[in-house]
Amino acid sequence: MGPQLVDYLLYEKEDNGILWIKFNRPEKMNALYGTAENNGTVAKVGEYMRAADDDPDVRVIVLTGVGRGFCSGADLKERPSEDEIGPNVEGARGSHEGPDAMRQHFYHGFTKLHRDISVIRKPTIAMINGAAVGSGMDMSLHCDIRIGCEKTRFIGYQQAGQIMENGGSYYLPKMVGLGRALEFAYTGSLDADRAYEWGLLNHLVSSEELEQTTRALCERIIALPPLVQWTSKRIMRAAMDSTLETTMVLTSNAGGILQSSADAKEARQAFVEKRKPNFKGV
Repeated sequence: MGPQLVDYLLYEKEDNGILWIKFNRPEKMNALYGTAENNGTVAKVGEYMRAADDDPDVRVIVLTGVGRGFCSGADLKERPSEDEIGPNVEGARGSHEGPDAMRQHFYHGFTKLHRDISVIRKPTIAMINGAAVGSGMDMSLHCDIRIGCEKTRFIGYQQAGQIMENGGSYYLPKMVGLGRALEFAYTGSLDADRAYEWGLLNHLVSSEELEQTTRALCERIIALPPLVQWTSKRIMRAAMDSTLETTMVLTSNAGGILQSSADAKEARQAFVEKRKPNFKGV
C-alpha cells in the first residue's frame, strides 16, 4: 500500500527499482509546506520513504527538487492553516502558546520527523540540484549519499537568527570536522566546490550530468545484494555513536547471518554461472 499523495511532494516509482521523491513547489524554490503537521512536507517525506522502504520493488530512494531549487526550507512568507494541512503529527506536543511552546514543537514534532529519514533501511540519496536551505539542508544530511552540481548551495538559518537544526548540528562535525562545521555555523553558507572539498558531497558534477550520475550510482547499488547494504547501513550508523568493540560484535553477528541468506547463495551461484544475479532481499 503506497502513501497518501500530495501535489507539493511527488512520489515517482520506476520499474528499475528507483523511487524519486521530489519537492514540488518550484515557484517558491521548493519551500516547505507547513512544519510539523500531519500533511506538512517533512512528515510526508518520512511517510513516502517508509512506503518505499516497505515496497519490495524499491531498491534506492532519491530525494530531489523540481525546478531550480532542492528545498529552500521553511516558508517564511506564508504558512497554511490547520484546516488546510491538518493538526500536528501524533506525539508532537505543544502548539504555539506559552514560553516552552517552540521547544516542544521542534523536539516532539519537527525533530522526530527529520529523524525518520535516517532510520530508513534502504539506501537514500539526496540529488541536490540547487539550494538546500535550513530544513532542506537538514534532510539532505540525513540521507546516506549527496550528489551535487555547480548550482548546489548549503545555507543555514543564521541570517534569520536561528541555529542549525538537529541533522546539521549532528552530522556536519562528523562529516567535515569540527573546525569546518563551526566555520559554517559562523558564516551560514557553503558553495558546491567547498562542499565537495570538505567531503559533504560524495560527487560534484555539472547540472547536465546530475541525473545521469545519480542514475548510474543507483544502478551500481541495485547490482549488489540488498541485505548486505541494509545491514551495513545500520551497523555503520550505530558505530558513529559506539565503540570498536560493539562494532566488532555487530559485524561478526551479521556476517554469519548474511552468509546463509538466499541472496548470498544467489550471488555465489551467479558468479559461478557468469550471469546477472537476481536478488530478493532475503
